[in-house]
Amino acid sequence: MYPDKNSTSAKLFERACQFMPGGNSRIAVYQAPYPIFIAEAKGARVKDVDGVERTDFINNQSALVHGHCFAPIVDAVSKQLHLGVSFSGPTQAEIELGQYMTGRVSSVERIRFTNSGSEAVMFAIKAARAYTGRYKIAKCEGAYHGSYDFVEISRGSGPATWGPRENPEKVPYTKGTPPTVSENTVVFPYNDVALAEALLTPEAANLAAIIVEPVSNRTGMIPGRAAFFDFLRRFSQQHGILLIYDEIISFRVGFGGAQERFPAPDLSTFGKVIGGGFPVGAVGGSKDVMEVFDQTKGSPAVPHTGTFNANPVSMVAGLAALTAFDQGQVAMLNQRGAAIRGEIGKIFAELGIEGQASGTGSLFRIHFRNNELTDHRSAYPTKPQEAAVQSLQREYTNRGIMVSANCSGNVSTAITEADIDQFLTTTRAALKAVQDGRAAG
Repeated sequence: MYPDKNSTSAKLFERACQFMPGGNSRIAVYQAPYPIFIAEAKGARVKDVDGVERTDFINNQSALVHGHCFAPIVDAVSKQLHLGVSFSGPTQAEIELGQYMTGRVSSVERIRFTNSGSEAVMFAIKAARAYTGRYKIAKCEGAYHGSYDFVEISRGSGPATWGPRENPEKVPYTKGTPPTVSENTVVFPYNDVALAEALLTPEAANLAAIIVEPVSNRTGMIPGRAAFFDFLRRFSQQHGILLIYDEIISFRVGFGGAQERFPAPDLSTFGKVIGGGFPVGAVGGSKDVMEVFDQTKGSPAVPHTGTFNANPVSMVAGLAALTAFDQGQVAMLNQRGAAIRGEIGKIFAELGIEGQASGTGSLFRIHFRNNELTDHRSAYPTKPQEAAVQSLQREYTNRGIMVSANCSGNVSTAITEADIDQFLTTTRAALKAVQDGRAAG
């Protein structure tokens, strides 16, 4: 039963804290009083260092679309390991994944690879600034786009700091963020055409880029409204601003990404599923804009390098993952995600608990609230709602299911119908425990 101060995980965390601040290198994997350390995994099953096995609905923050140790990825990576893992020179593997991505995503004519989604976003913004000669960017309130200062503004804003909806405060995410960062970032609500226009128009001549998620992660994996994206495309073209779609999480919801349902962007960022479980990121877009990276004609407008960029292990793993994630697999996962969300909604209703499961495609998140979720503020939990989510996540953990700390998750191709049945049965029991006030913890 978690937590157990005598467990191997608890002891490993105590040891880790002696060498690393906070005991790890990823804040996302921490949970109080200690994180659960993983020993091994296969398919949809993860075994921790204490020998407890759980069904994985996190899949390393949605990166593992085929679950763990997917045979085609293992084979491709094993072969590459014997050929070398990184070189001071390009490889054919980079070309093959690049060609595949430009064929799969209609808005991407040219692409370059990075080592993370954060890097991809940073270079997309650098590209927009170089291309337009402007410096300011605009982003949605509450949106997560990685760890670049400018896109972290208002990422963690809440009722005490976010100010009026009509003019959101620009809230730095980390202490020590220079004031100039906020001065060069415009914040506007997701899915609200009128407020977006009112907030963007005064800065239109200064904006290099508008960055937005086709599926809003921190709001609850909710899709953007068509009218909102039509406006952003029209507004950005009218004012010479580049429109960037952050598809790092949402790419899995459509064969060509979530952007299939919206007007084409100028640039897109990718990560997670395109690396097959290995470190990866990418920025891609129109040939014209991507020329800012071209060094063949002299010093480029945006020099882009990195020791492990496009390393062949990530490239072959990504190609193996994506070629297996075809139209049929995308549709299957989306159907299963929709079924999970629908059934969770029914369970809430049957138990008489206020709550819902939001999401898109194979992505879901559980909330203890019934209002329509449209943006950061509409999905922001109250203290009691947050406590209920934490209790529910603890129940899942102790009943053999892995979901994220905010009770979000995703479906991999390794998940079976039986796994989904188990998940829903567990959801009912876990929600009942929370309702009765007997949740573990």
